[in-house]
Amino acid sequence: MEAAGYAALARQTGLMREMRIIANNIANASTSGFRQEGVVFSEYVRQADGGASVAMATPRVRNTSFEQGVLQQTGSAFDFAIEGEGFFLVDTPQGQRLTRAGAFTPSAEGTLVTPDGNPVLDAGGAPIFLPPGSTNVAVGHDGTISTEGRPIGQLGVVRPLDPGAMVREGGVMFRADDGFEPVEAPRVMQGFVEASNVDPILQVARMVEVQRAYELGQSFMDREDERIRTALKTFIK
Repeated sequence: MEAAGYAALARQTGLMREMRIIANNIANASTSGFRQEGVVFSEYVRQADGGASVAMATPRVRNTSFEQGVLQQTGSAFDFAIEGEGFFLVDTPQGQRLTRAGAFTPSAEGTLVTPDGNPVLDAGGAPIFLPPGSTNVAVGHDGTISTEGRPIGQLGVVRPLDPGAMVREGGVMFRADDGFEPVEAPRVMQGFVEASNVDPILQVARMVEVQRAYELGQSFMDREDERIRTALKTFIK
C-alpha cells in the first residue's frame, strides 16, 4: 500500500473511534454525572526518501469535558450535587475513585453507598455510616451530614491534582493516579443531582460531520484503489 493509502486508512480508523465516542456520549445524555468525551488528533510526521515527508493523524488522546452540568432537583434526602469544582470520593474494589454522580442511598448496614453498592467516603477517606433510625437527615453546603441537628459525618469532596490525567472507569467513575486533595470550600446541594453535561444537539451535528468525512475518505480510497488497478493493468500489458 502506498503512503496515500496508509494516510487515508489512519484517518478512517480515527474517524471510527470518534464516532464510537460520540455514540457513547449520546447514549449517556441522560446519565447523571456523566462527563462528555471527545478526541484529540495527533500528527505523526516522518522524513521519507528524497527529502519528502509523510504525515498521518490519529486520535491518541480522549479528552473529557468537566463543564458543570445542570442541577436537577429530586427532593431525595440522599441525592447530592456539587456546584462548582470537586468530586465525591467513593471506595470501589479497585480502589478509591472520583465521581460527580451523587445519587446515593443507605445500605442495609447503614452505610451510604452508590447504586452499585460502593461506599461513599468522608473527608478522611472512611465510609459514611448513618445510625439506625436516622431521621431529618440534612447536609450543609460544606458536605457536613447531620441528623436531628447533630453532625455525624462529612462528605468527602476532592479535586484531582491533574484533571487531564484522570482515567475514566465505569462511565461516571474516574481514577486519579496523580492523586487528589480536599476542596477547601465545597458547595454541596442536597436533594439535587447533576445532569450529564452532554449537549445532544451538538453531538448529533458532530456525528453527521464525522459520517460525511468518513464517506469522503472511503470514496478517496476507492478511487485510489481503482487508480492502482488501472496502473497495474497498463504495466502488465
